Formats: sequence, C-alpha cells, structure tokens
Amino acid sequence: MRTGRLVLIAAALAIVLAAGVATFALLRQGGGAPSGTVPIGGDFTLTSHTGQRVRDADFRGRLMLVYFGYTFCPDVCPAELQVMADALDRLGPDAERVAPLFITVDPERDTRHVLADYVPFFHQRLVGLTGTPDEIAAAAKAYRVYYASAESGEEDGAYLMDHTSLVYLMGRDGSYLRHFTAGTTAEEMAAAIRQPL
Repeated sequence: MRTGRLVLIAAALAIVLAAGVATFALLRQGGGAPSGTVPIGGDFTLTSHTGQRVRDADFRGRLMLVYFGYTFCPDVCPAELQVMADALDRLGPDAERVAPLFITVDPERDTRHVLADYVPFFHQRLVGLTGTPDEIAAAAKAYRVYYASAESGEEDGAYLMDHTSLVYLMGRDGSYLRHFTAGTTAEEMAAAIRQPL
C-alpha cells in the first residue's frame, strides 16, 4: 500500500515536471504574448456535461476561459479551476460575459455524467466538455495542449494524465488573447480579464 502511494507521488511529480517543460516550450514558441506567429485556439465540437453538443462558435460574443485537465487529477487541475472560479466571482456581474470551459484530456473516464458531478464543485457557470478521443485530440491540438497517460504501476489500473496546465483567455471572436500559468492569483486573472471586457 505504501509503495503504491510512493509510486503515485513520483508519477505526479513527473507529470508536474513534464507539464513545466511543455509550458516552457509553448512560451518559447511565442505563447507568452499574442504575436500572431503561433495560432492558438480554433474549431472544436464536444459534448457538454449537460449532454449538449457544442462548438467553439457557440461561445462567440463572450470571452472564453479555457482549461484542459481531468477529474481524477489529484492537485493541479482542482487548484487551477478554483482560481478560475474565484476570478469569475471577483468579476461580479461582468462574469456573465465570460464562458469558463473545462475540457477533459481523459475522455475514457470523464464522461458527461462524471463531469456533471464534478464541475458544480467549482462554479455554477463552469462548462465541462468531453468527447471521443479524436474530438479531444483535435481540441487539444488547436490549443497546442500536450497530454498523455502516465501509468502508475497500481494493480487496479489507476493512472494519471500528464498534460499542459495553462488557462487560456480567448477573445469574443475566438482569438487568443493570453494565457495564465500556475501561480497566477485570482486577483491577477480577474484584472487581466477585465481589460478586454
């Protein structure tokens, strides 16, 4: 039992390191500012936690906060979703002009029913999105998001997901405005969102 926990901890640390490397690579490609040389964002068609088929175009006219993660994530995903939720609360009525999206990178486990139980813990307006593996892969590719399963060695087949951990701020037309890295506070995120509102 203790060995299994140590393996999971080691796997989680490896995931954090790999996500950091992926984030560094994104920043080096121009992801730190909207330079126009690296397109981020684009078309996707996914299923919401309420069972509706949605496209990125359905959110036009509002800013989008987009985060890729998964519900079995032990720490990073919940922390980032909480920052998003707190930032929305700080915006007050202006939050109605922002669509917060949580796109899973683990569609095998994150069905719409799982997402429907998960997303309300963070914010009543958070939209959980899942889809087929191909649909998730297409969305992740559009946002330059890396993800892969990391086997834990547990006999029960439990696994973690290695993934880019960035919150993307997209414009009313779906264009990339900026992203937020781990460590961004809710105050900082809310202030940045207010600028294009």
